[in-house]
Amino acid sequence: MQGPYKIALVGNPNSGKSSLFNSLTGLNQKVGNFPGVTVDKKTGLSRINENLSANIIDLPGTYSLYPKSADEQVTYDVLLNTLSKDRPDMIIVIADAANLKRNLLFCSQIMDLKIPVVIALSMMDIAKQKGMTIDTAGLQRMMGVPVVPINPRKNKGIGPLKKIIADVKQNTAPPPADFIDTIALTGDWLNEISTICALDSSYSALHVACNYTELSWLNAAQRIRIAALLDEVKFHKSKIQAEEIMQRYQRIGTIMQQCVVEESPIKKLVFSDKLDKVLLHPLWGNLVLLTVLFFLFQSIFWLAAYPMAWVEQGFSVLGGWLNNVMPDNFVKDLLINGLLAGVSGIAVFIPQIMILFGFITVLEDSGYMARISFLTDRLMRSVGLNGRSVMPLISGMACAVPAIMATRTIQNRKERLITIMVTPLMSCSARLPVYSILIGLVIPDRYYLGFVSLQGLVFMGLYLLGFFMALIVARVLNFIVQVKERTYFLMELPVYRAPRWKNVGITMLEKAKIFVRDAGKIILLISLMLWVLASYGPPKQMHAVDQKYAALEQQAPEQKEELEHKHATEKLEHSFAGIMGHAIEPAIRPLGFDWKIGIALITSFAAREVFVGTMATLYSVGDERAGTTTLRDKMREAKRPDGTAVYTLATGLALLIFYVFAMQCMSTLAIVKRETRSWKYPAIQFIYMGAIAYVCAFIVYQLFK
Repeated sequence: MQGPYKIALVGNPNSGKSSLFNSLTGLNQKVGNFPGVTVDKKTGLSRINENLSANIIDLPGTYSLYPKSADEQVTYDVLLNTLSKDRPDMIIVIADAANLKRNLLFCSQIMDLKIPVVIALSMMDIAKQKGMTIDTAGLQRMMGVPVVPINPRKNKGIGPLKKIIADVKQNTAPPPADFIDTIALTGDWLNEISTICALDSSYSALHVACNYTELSWLNAAQRIRIAALLDEVKFHKSKIQAEEIMQRYQRIGTIMQQCVVEESPIKKLVFSDKLDKVLLHPLWGNLVLLTVLFFLFQSIFWLAAYPMAWVEQGFSVLGGWLNNVMPDNFVKDLLINGLLAGVSGIAVFIPQIMILFGFITVLEDSGYMARISFLTDRLMRSVGLNGRSVMPLISGMACAVPAIMATRTIQNRKERLITIMVTPLMSCSARLPVYSILIGLVIPDRYYLGFVSLQGLVFMGLYLLGFFMALIVARVLNFIVQVKERTYFLMELPVYRAPRWKNVGITMLEKAKIFVRDAGKIILLISLMLWVLASYGPPKQMHAVDQKYAALEQQAPEQKEELEHKHATEKLEHSFAGIMGHAIEPAIRPLGFDWKIGIALITSFAAREVFVGTMATLYSVGDERAGTTTLRDKMREAKRPDGTAVYTLATGLALLIFYVFAMQCMSTLAIVKRETRSWKYPAIQFIYMGAIAYVCAFIVYQLFK
């Protein structure tokens, strides 16, 4: 049975590939991994016409078919391996019309693989601004494949593109002639490689000859036969590659002369160039960057305030209703103080997480994120990294796991290792609920100049603190890790574009869904486990507590309500959870933490955001107001045995500092092990981050207590 029709999207980075993917698939997307590697595999279903649906595969961006990173290697393997289940039936090459000559090089290489190709010309508006006029009909005639202009940001050209896709699928005509004659370039021996590897084209055979040692889908026998053949014909890889590129550019030059007209040989100073004079300025550019970050963190509190209040109120009403309608029994206690408390403690932060990801998407979509890499390159070099490390670090604000995977684009082994080691110091979205609850507890809700929130400033300060600590640690590791390999940071700055708001909306919804699904499962499981641990304890101890308070209630019935509260508190302390918390309390007491915080530190190692769910469960067990008050109110009312408040300014700040620096995430340690192929580096990471967190939290507590 034939599988679904597969279409691959390929193109240079910043060519508009992701925008086209979103236009074709909408919400019908899923993210997985390519087999055997940690590179993201984005696929989606697209309705081409009434009779045709296709699986769209968004392959990692690449500049040519000669890979230089793990991401590019994935694209390379998928397109060359004729046995791959991901190998497409058709390829759409997204070509940037404003940089057509360079993009046509990649197009021509793809065409010679003998898979049906459609060229989608993006950035036509930018090309026009540069004074370029492109004859698309002439370009189609000379390239020998369909060419269609598109603007996926405005949903233009998608209909004609779908029509061409359907036409190409129905057309059984033979593929176009070779863009260059590969056999004439090398020799007939390429046909033998094609036979050995069951390849579709002589150009695929040339790539196998160039890279057969790195291609995972070749077996040992094939490699031996290819090596013997290449030795016999005295194959010179670099010479052949250079001649191939020269031949391609000669033909592309002819195509450009006949199909492209430029008003002037000097490119126009387009809007992006003018804007970059300010945004990339050493002084003004950094001031703008700080302003953007300031606005981002202010908005996380300002814009999210109302939806967070609605979520809190909704759970409070639901908890109160369940408390009134359900009889007092095991199920009611489990549902309200276990499940509802844990879920409500984290659900309230979904608006803030959506806003954070929304802003990050706007920065990426507009082209400004690439400028941040450029601006910070000098700072990165001062600590032994370069601007290429900035993107994983910025991605770490969302989640350290994909951020560490993104370091594969760093070719220098030393820079990649250092970036992996410091990326978890960037405050990820999992820390956001912890920051938000603690800042709301101990930092006054005060505004300066009418719009500058003190809580927003502290929030921004925590993110900057993690970033600067990452730079300090990188500087230290630069002296320790001895690799003398040097690299240079080269990147193409995309033009500024208005964000595609549909794309922003899709990203916000997808990230919220992932957060609820992934974090929700962990929080639900831990909330149930905690409820059990906090509700039960050693039978003898629990029975003794019950007897003690039964006697006290008989002696002083007028104090029944106060005694019930003390009874619940003491039972919690003698529960299994209480015993665990008291066991580690001596170690964390110098930081101002009590035994309940200690339990949260242990459980949040599964995922940092579990801290909030843990506190919600612990402060709900035995609380007669079950479900009717917010977690923040319960934490604000928490007292130590001597009657003083648990969450003072000193304790709150120490806990914030601890979570800025501590490695409280099993998933991050697992991905570091996978990327470095050793447990040594995650172990070092866990120890050094834990030590920094403890020492800094201790200093802060002693300063402010």
